[in-house]
Amino acid sequence: MDKARGKVAAFEALARLTPARVRLDASARPVPLADLMAFQEDHAAARDAIHGRVGWDALARALAPLATLRVASAATERAVYLRRPDLGRQLAAGADLPRLDCPLLIVIGDGLSARGVEANAAALVAALVVRLPELAEVPVILAEGARVALGDAIGAATGAGMVLMLIGERPGLTVADSLGAYLTLAPRVGLRDSARNCVSNIHGHGGLGPEAAADRLAWLVGAARQLGATGVALKDESGSAAALQAD
Repeated sequence: MDKARGKVAAFEALARLTPARVRLDASARPVPLADLMAFQEDHAAARDAIHGRVGWDALARALAPLATLRVASAATERAVYLRRPDLGRQLAAGADLPRLDCPLLIVIGDGLSARGVEANAAALVAALVVRLPELAEVPVILAEGARVALGDAIGAATGAGMVLMLIGERPGLTVADSLGAYLTLAPRVGLRDSARNCVSNIHGHGGLGPEAAADRLAWLVGAARQLGATGVALKDESGSAAALQAD
């Protein structure tokens, strides 16, 4: 009995450290109704996030006065997008993007959470413009049906020196509106994920807020320019850098 109580206490202590579900009932009794209903609600929210569509017009208004350009991937329908990740990495046939030849380009893609984009993207971009004022002169690309690597194709087509892809993250059963950010130097089609840096869990439920995320991303942009590389060659030391500046 003491051993069983010890296991229950251990799981309860672990559950207090994370919003994730950690063995809801360690004694193997039936799941309490409140826990079951909360699970069903969170599961429904995750499904809605995956199948939802970004309100692109509203997002463009929220990004003003920044200019925006619209583009789509080769995954023209949501069902196709979910079945064919490869098509989400390719620009739609006939996509016409101008040459921008800019040092840094922001792309916002819907990814796997429309809610994540709508909840976080505009605030993050606004915070980034404060830290990287040159972004105010460059249109933000709004990409529908986007996977992360679509940013490589967009960057190559526009002549961007670096691409920052902001994209809805795959929802879990605790957070369905999270945003991820992927930074890639010298984008081109065919790059591996090891060539980019990722900042994830950008959301308002205990994740990174827009200001903290913008600080980290601005640091990575500056470090990438100095190093001449992103990905495994670039270690995120933004936290230690901030601590040194505070001293």
